[in-house]
Amino acid sequence: MKVLLLKDVKGLGKAGEMKEVKDGYGKNFLIGNKLALHATNEVLKRHEAHVRKQKAEDTAEIERLKGVEKALGEVKLVVRRKLGANGSLFGAVTKDEIAHELQNQHSIEIDKKTIEIKNAIKMTGLFDITVKLGHGIHAAMQLEIIGE
Repeated sequence: MKVLLLKDVKGLGKAGEMKEVKDGYGKNFLIGNKLALHATNEVLKRHEAHVRKQKAEDTAEIERLKGVEKALGEVKLVVRRKLGANGSLFGAVTKDEIAHELQNQHSIEIDKKTIEIKNAIKMTGLFDITVKLGHGIHAAMQLEIIGE
């Protein structure tokens, strides 16, 4: 019996693969536990349509992320913070503040979890920030901290 795996099955295969299995194993375990479907022409056509649709969505998402990467590369984000007596900042500039200022100044919305800062930003100056956008796309941008 041929089955189309819906989920990864240890020792058999990964989701989306078509496998030849014994009738009892296929009907009772795989199909019974909703791990696979009987590989009929209709099921295979639906699966292929789903795979094509997913690829098209992924391609559109990658193009959108490349546009965001280009926009972030051209951005120079400026954050103004109060300075202490010795010229250092009160606390560090956080990822949340960076994401908020990016939204306010340039209307680019990113999740604060995607921002990578190598070292805590506790003084004024220019800093390079990396943003992980997904699908292996990383954007670099400059952050300038100005004291008031």
